[in-house]
Amino acid sequence: MPKIQGKKVLVTGGAGFIGSHLCDRLLAHGAAKVVCLDNFFLGKEENLAEAAKDPRFILYRDDARHYGVVEAIVDKEGIDVVFNMATIALNYSFFNPFDAYMVNVEIADTLLKLLKAGAYKTLIHTSSSEAYGTAQYAPMDENHPTDPTTPYAAGKAAADLMVHSFSKVLDLDISIIRPFNNYGPRQNADGPLAGIIPKTAKRIKNGNAPIIEGDGEQTRDFVYVKDTVKGLILAYENEKTRGQIINLGTGIDISMNHLLEQICDYMGFTGEWEHKPARTSDVRRLCADSSKARDLIGYSPDTDFETGLKETLNWYERNEMI
Repeated sequence: MPKIQGKKVLVTGGAGFIGSHLCDRLLAHGAAKVVCLDNFFLGKEENLAEAAKDPRFILYRDDARHYGVVEAIVDKEGIDVVFNMATIALNYSFFNPFDAYMVNVEIADTLLKLLKAGAYKTLIHTSSSEAYGTAQYAPMDENHPTDPTTPYAAGKAAADLMVHSFSKVLDLDISIIRPFNNYGPRQNADGPLAGIIPKTAKRIKNGNAPIIEGDGEQTRDFVYVKDTVKGLILAYENEKTRGQIINLGTGIDISMNHLLEQICDYMGFTGEWEHKPARTSDVRRLCADSSKARDLIGYSPDTDFETGLKETLNWYERNEMI
């Protein structure tokens, strides 16, 4: 079985929320080199503060869509494995739907062409539970139909189909990992693309009421970001995942109402919430069946939701981001 120790790794989108945690964990697991490629659309240099202290870490500020860019980096750095984390936030679908869709497909196209050409050996491609759309049954296994409801989700689903089919036809060394709803330190806290946890905490800190969209009974399977990156590395290190699509989640879905209640309790907020209409094309329910991940790679989350939420909010407070 391959081991991450001693490997030269490229992380696309490595300055982002999940990607930066992955960079940290790859270094901790003994990667020979961790190369981050990010255009800093949402990525932040402060996310890489720990990784940047390590001489094995290298940062490129550029776009993973561009074949020539990625080809040059892979060749120069002698890359063995690529973890594809690059994307644009779901909410971007409502500002620029065409780009929100195409970014996922174009990055996949670039990485597949280079893999086919033998420029590197293994692709760990990161998908999203949004590709499934609202649960038709729960928990949702990998055989659940894909019914994306936003351009972001459609782009993820399209890229997955492209990657999966190429892995079969061309016998390429690929695993597709489909995490459910990530949360944790470093999630974007500012502007219209902010995650709901830091966004809500920041509103309360600034003296504003939290916002609930729709009836608040829509649910998500929240998985702590460090559990996701653990699963990504386990997937690389077990060749049984090649050619597979694999969910990462907790199997517990939590309503937006419950989430906001937990944040309000932490922040000491007892006032009324602001109610807004339901978000366009919002998924109603997501809940993962991660039994394939458990059976193939021994995956199980280490962090329960209450502990992870507290650690997340503590981090935002310590870093004065809320």
